[in-house]
Amino acid sequence: MSFFPKIAFQYEVEEYLTKVFRNNELITALGTQEAENKYQSLLSHLSHPPAFTSVRVNTHLASVKHVKKLLFEEIQKQFKGLHVPVLEHPKLQDLLLIPVIGPRRDLKKHASEVIVGAQCGYAVLRGAHVYVPGIVSTSRFVKAGDLVSVYSDIEGKCKRGAKEFDGVKVFLGNGISELSRSEIFSSSGPLKGLGIRMTEPVYLSPSFDNVLPNHLFLQNLPSVVVSHILNPQPGEKILDMCAAPGGKTTHLATLMHDQGEIIALDKIANKVKKIKQNAELLQLNCIKAFCYDGTKALSVEKREAKQEGPPFLPESFDRILLDAPCSGMGQRPNMAYPSTLKEVTSYQPLQRKLFTVAVKLLKPGGVLVYSTCTITLSENEEQVAWALKTFPCLQLHPQEPHIGGEGMKGAGLSLDQLKLLQRFDPSAVTLQGMDINSLQDSREDDLISLANKDCIGFFIAKFIKSSSK
Repeated sequence: MSFFPKIAFQYEVEEYLTKVFRNNELITALGTQEAENKYQSLLSHLSHPPAFTSVRVNTHLASVKHVKKLLFEEIQKQFKGLHVPVLEHPKLQDLLLIPVIGPRRDLKKHASEVIVGAQCGYAVLRGAHVYVPGIVSTSRFVKAGDLVSVYSDIEGKCKRGAKEFDGVKVFLGNGISELSRSEIFSSSGPLKGLGIRMTEPVYLSPSFDNVLPNHLFLQNLPSVVVSHILNPQPGEKILDMCAAPGGKTTHLATLMHDQGEIIALDKIANKVKKIKQNAELLQLNCIKAFCYDGTKALSVEKREAKQEGPPFLPESFDRILLDAPCSGMGQRPNMAYPSTLKEVTSYQPLQRKLFTVAVKLLKPGGVLVYSTCTITLSENEEQVAWALKTFPCLQLHPQEPHIGGEGMKGAGLSLDQLKLLQRFDPSAVTLQGMDINSLQDSREDDLISLANKDCIGFFIAKFIKSSSK
């Protein structure tokens, strides 16, 4: 049952998506009503957080069993003795899952209000406290130590420093203000640091602020699947074309036991800095990060022998991950998607440029994994159909582990081809809340099955290059 309204799109984007999810292939296969039901269910799921918090263990530094024990103790402390299990994923041996309790419908709202920006609000729904930069407005007389109710300004219409806001706002839970209103909005006051400590969030998820930072990486389940599918081996040369913030990059380095070489590219300097920081934090040495545009990573001239960074000669890499820039419609929770149709449709040509470079940089016999965190056909199955037609040297390959559903109909791919793809579609399960009683009555197998489905929207395709032509 929905607790929040369905995700809202700009009119043109909504029209575009409606056509995607009512395409002829899909309607023929499912029928009009079933296709419509799945689409509406997807829109409801996107505005709610996934049913589990998923964290990847840095097995380079510690065993899963050891970290699981430490994490369980931390959660007991945070949840004041509430028994919430930490589950090991049977097919992703480095992934731990924590069930999310909620939505909690019986929370009493306080008179004092704090309004936060949409992105801050989404972080709160996934377990974060409120930091000062995320606060947009507070009630007039908020003091440090006050009990406050926290709301998200999902449409971005609240003016910074406002004393009241009557626009569209979504209740996120209650907390204690760490600062007064004047301290939050003072020109010389703190622009960072903790603003509201959440004590009664609508969705109860553990906070990972400074929790086992060397041992854990907060990462969505499908993002962990991607690195396992690429399956890097010790001693290989790997390219992560669009690597920031480094979650998959550091996972790849861990899987290859920090032996070999991973080249991580991103064209934004601050994001490259983040990759380096994460590699250092997790004590991984085989990662070399460069600020570089992946579309220009192919060299047409000879390289100097000592040159480490891009551009690279053709057929330089054993495996390539192209986790492509995308419209990001699969991210959860998201209650209002602000992008225009022009922005949404701008990603396909960029993805094709990156893909073309990736194919040329890959050695014969090498593996290329393409992934996105979006739900459209144009960025997912249509890209696979285009790739197979454009590059005869590429063959679609089975994925291991295969945890998501098959690809979506509508791009002209055969049923056999669709079965080789992975599309993580949250509408595959009924939207349901979880309370502590239903959690304790659930079998572990059923919880794992729910975690596999009720995650972010995501897409994965795996190719092998059969020849250099």
